[in-house]
Amino acid sequence: MFLSTFEKQLDAKRRIVVPQEFRALAAGPFDGVFCFPSIEADCIEGGGKPLFDRYMGVIEELEFGDPLRTALETSVLGGMAKLSFDTAGRITLPETLCDMFGLTDWVVIVGLGDRFQIWSKDAFQAHRAAQREMAREGLAALRAQQRVARIGGQQ
Repeated sequence: MFLSTFEKQLDAKRRIVVPQEFRALAAGPFDGVFCFPSIEADCIEGGGKPLFDRYMGVIEELEFGDPLRTALETSVLGGMAKLSFDTAGRITLPETLCDMFGLTDWVVIVGLGDRFQIWSKDAFQAHRAAQREMAREGLAALRAQQRVARIGGQQ
């Protein structure tokens, strides 16, 4: 699983060192990762072949010509870059993805289990705060529902 959060500096050629743990997880048919614009957030999403296969599975469940299928194909497949690791374990991010998400200097790489995201440092700080609040509120609501279910089941 892709775990933890790392701050990395993007060099003048848009290269970043991918954490060793992430490189080991992405090992597969080629020595690198798949990256594309995230559908759910303003960042780059990436992962190894299992993530690519997962998205392909979702896409292939939809009928050819379905507007959602076309949207996913355009967003994921059309935006995808296959990025190989160099000898130093770096990937070079495409200029279009860097421009899309304002990646210029320091970036944050966030492990999310079967995938990871690459954020601009400032954007991630705001996103992390919002996600933490959502998790806090969501967990409290879930616990309240569980308490009600336990009490209701005892009557």
